[in-house]
Amino acid sequence: MENLSVSQLAAGLDHGEFSSVELTRHFLHRMQAHGELNAFITEMDESAIVQARRADQLIKEKKHGPLTGIPLAHKDIFCMDGTRTSCGSRMLDQFVAPYDATVVQKLGQAGCVVLGKTNMDEFAMGSSNENSYFGPVKNPWNPGHVPGGSSGGSAAAVAARLVPLATGTDTGGSIRQPAALCGITGLKPTYGRVSRYGMIAYASSLDQAGPLAKSAQDCAYLLQAMAGFDSRDSTSMDEPVPAYTQALDQPLQGRVIGIPDEYFGAGLKPEVQDIMAQAIDWAEGQGCIIQPIRLPNTELAIPAYYVIATAECSSNLSRFDGIRFGHRCKAPKDLHDLYRRSRSEGFGTEVKRRIMIGTYALSAGYYDAYYLKAQQIRRLISTDFSKAFETVDFILGPTAPEPAFRIGEKTDDPVTMYLSDIYTISVNLAGLPAISVPCGMHEGLPVGMQLIGNYLTEDRLLNFAHQYQLATDWHRQCPPGFAQGSVDE
Repeated sequence: MENLSVSQLAAGLDHGEFSSVELTRHFLHRMQAHGELNAFITEMDESAIVQARRADQLIKEKKHGPLTGIPLAHKDIFCMDGTRTSCGSRMLDQFVAPYDATVVQKLGQAGCVVLGKTNMDEFAMGSSNENSYFGPVKNPWNPGHVPGGSSGGSAAAVAARLVPLATGTDTGGSIRQPAALCGITGLKPTYGRVSRYGMIAYASSLDQAGPLAKSAQDCAYLLQAMAGFDSRDSTSMDEPVPAYTQALDQPLQGRVIGIPDEYFGAGLKPEVQDIMAQAIDWAEGQGCIIQPIRLPNTELAIPAYYVIATAECSSNLSRFDGIRFGHRCKAPKDLHDLYRRSRSEGFGTEVKRRIMIGTYALSAGYYDAYYLKAQQIRRLISTDFSKAFETVDFILGPTAPEPAFRIGEKTDDPVTMYLSDIYTISVNLAGLPAISVPCGMHEGLPVGMQLIGNYLTEDRLLNFAHQYQLATDWHRQCPPGFAQGSVDE
């Protein structure tokens, strides 16, 4: 059952081939059998069975939808009523959310069965999932390598077939990069397409929730349920949600694909470039028009991002002070000691680094030199994309400059780590949608292709990705040891 698509699982439930309870127990068993991946922070066995029984009743009464009874995992950044929501941090290790995030609420209403909360880089700050208070997540293709971050737990769980669907968040590439490194499909929607209400904030102008799944078709089902206007989120877009699954079969003939020079220069591994060339050849064979383009401010994206994101994180994380909620130090001497020790004990190294950078960038005398300048660069990057989309439908390139690197390889060099997101960060700065799909392998590790679209073109991105996946089988490949029959059922 673990290799079936969402539509196949829904058909099996509808025809009585198996029940949601049986399906849920199957995936719970796989989660328990593969705990070595450290993909989950919280497993929800008992409540999942209760939800599955409720789903079975809805299916019996013919009151169900396409996701009713389908198992799902949430990144542990989404508040879930009555459930620990840690954000991968000691600061929130004991925090039990008093309400549901909109994403959790919507997917609950769609009938999804939540199996657990997935591991992540602390407060979504990282590119490797090595920054979690609960330890690093392992890449199922090679446990000595990272799964990518910050949604690495969700990506690893889907890749290992521990769960069919998972949610993630993307601030600078944190859905797409782990999707690429784990060989699955991940979509970062247009900023505002999916509500951020109840999603613990890292950088509010950049954060966006999205789906992770084996295929574009499965992502379409998940995004359909997640997307939509939410009056509780002031940045939510009041736009109609297309029928994503109905747009998957459109032909690609005549679509213009831009290939940025900046995405194929120094820093891109030759083996990744060769795989990208094969994907471009495929697109051309489908009747797409390949057009070289320029995105001249791409090289400025990382410095601009790490000023804007850290400034916003400095502001957002100031609420964790040891007084209202979160970790509180023992026996503080005074108020200053309470603040200092609670935050020192509660936050990890990378979070502290980003808070300090952001606080410095916002401080008197440096605001104009750093934060204001970074926002001006952000506008230039957005303008680059706007000009490109005057002549192209999509922008295609690699998701990451290399396949998954080894655990510990870059932890002592944060700048090198930050460069892992060189091809994804610009998309967040501009608020655009983008999708990563598996497109090849190198030395047993997946390689991902990124397709960027104009605002609110998720349907067209999913269409392109689906057509590519009809012609290839990279998204169907399962890591060794996780295929059907590898677990004693």
